[in-house]
Amino acid sequence: MKTKKLTKTKAVVILILLAVVLIAAVIICGPASGFLGIGEAIDVSTSEGRIEYLSSLGWCVDKSSETEAEVTLPKTFDGAVADYAAMQSEQGFEFTSYGGCKCMQYSYIVTNYGDGSTVYATLFVKGGRVIGGDIHSADIGGFMHGIK
Repeated sequence: MKTKKLTKTKAVVILILLAVVLIAAVIICGPASGFLGIGEAIDVSTSEGRIEYLSSLGWCVDKSSETEAEVTLPKTFDGAVADYAAMQSEQGFEFTSYGGCKCMQYSYIVTNYGDGSTVYATLFVKGGRVIGGDIHSADIGGFMHGIK
């Protein structure tokens, strides 16, 4: 019977191949929690999680002001909605990928904006993930910008 000897070179090659396969599996199957962004590592399916997420971005909100609504995103993004979707893309959200889908919209009063007007934080959540969000003023001539 003939046996094969494992040399150091063969062992190194095998380890490198295993590492490549493992990296490919992580890329294909999704990242481990250590590689997730802050928003993906926080459970935003709960009010506490959404507040923690906003806090991680520097926003303090009034928990008692939370409102929620199920909304259906438009299938096509035109005009002002296209501008909103572009703002989401600039923040790294794949908002347009959810066109035509239902998601939850959560809004809170921001308590640390500091300009004296009533300012709101809005999050769009689908499948336990934040898919978009903004900070805005409801005042006439108000403003809107990303949450990040």
